[in-house]
Amino acid sequence: MNELVTRVADNVGIAPAVAEKSVGMMLGFLQREADAGAVARMIEAIPGAPELVAKFNGEGAGSGGLLGGLMASFGGGVMALGQQLMAQGLGMSEITALARETMAVAREHAGAETVDEVVNSVPGLSQFV
Repeated sequence: MNELVTRVADNVGIAPAVAEKSVGMMLGFLQREADAGAVARMIEAIPGAPELVAKFNGEGAGSGGLLGGLMASFGGGVMALGQQLMAQGLGMSEITALARETMAVAREHAGAETVDEVVNSVPGLSQFV
């Protein structure tokens, strides 16, 4: 298990397997939705992040039943990701903590400027980090 997953699991208080999948889903979401150049630099800078994206990118995409379908029809975005993470058993406080911890690790490895560029390129994301 890598540093990012360990820190998220420990600091958010969730099982390592849930942390691994949730971080992978979140990074995959960012890869699809954020500024391509900035998110590529960020993911490459975090040890183990490219592997998490490869393993979980798209996991849960298009799922979520009627609510997930409605969110996808309105562009999905952060709300759709939240629904997917809730389907993993996470509550809103855990999702917020997951996002903050992931971005804290990203800032350490990729720098604040790159992470801020990623966050600012995704509508609604800044309220969670």
